[in-house]
Amino acid sequence: MRRLAQTALLALIGAGLLHTALFTDLYLRYVKEGLRPVLIASGVVLLLLATVNAVLDPRRSEAPHDQHDPHDEHAHAHGHDHSTAPKVAWLLALPALSLLLYAPPALGAYTAAHSNGKPVATTPKERFPALPATSPLPLTLTGFTQRVQQDPTLAIKGRQVQLTGFVTPAGPGGGWYLTRIIFTCCAADSQTVKVRVYGTDAPPADTWLAITGTWHPAGRLGTRTAEAALDVHDTHPMAQPVNAYTDDLPLTPS
Repeated sequence: MRRLAQTALLALIGAGLLHTALFTDLYLRYVKEGLRPVLIASGVVLLLLATVNAVLDPRRSEAPHDQHDPHDEHAHAHGHDHSTAPKVAWLLALPALSLLLYAPPALGAYTAAHSNGKPVATTPKERFPALPATSPLPLTLTGFTQRVQQDPTLAIKGRQVQLTGFVTPAGPGGGWYLTRIIFTCCAADSQTVKVRVYGTDAPPADTWLAITGTWHPAGRLGTRTAEAALDVHDTHPMAQPVNAYTDDLPLTPS
């Protein structure tokens, strides 16, 4: 790969990063929102490197033709030149082009169906605050699971709650889950939290919904034997949130 090609590749990758992080929300499919400045800085650095690479004399004020570098002669004698990058480096252009022209699809039901549920962190008993009287009560999927499996006051019993997420089919046995995929840092370390839904047929996979319902009795409430599950009373389709890879409180359906 010659100097001009190296420069073009650096510029292409830098432009792809800047396009994704500055002018779109697509970067949220790959990393957490807080990493946006890092992506922008990386894109700027790559464009600067491309500029420097283009400005520098490719031969670096090459020596007179009658002077030969024994190392170069040795490299050419063995059929390779260490002054150029391997041709396989062109493969780096593919992800850069995808950022500019066609963004890979977001993680969704397929990923969730092939991953284990996120272990929900244990909450100390004294840290469960009293629930507000709001009905339906908006909760995150993680918050609902913690209340079902860890709250000794059983405050969730009989309460109508509202949850939001996307549909993941439960597999050959039928049924479905309301799901959230959560990024700790990026897509590579994503984790899945699911709530089993009873009382209605499964909507199409990846459909975003706001659902209301009450805890589906299975196991002993307030212990790990309790299933994180909901008897659904109502469902409303909603648009996928811009930042879909968090376990946020329910949004207003649209």
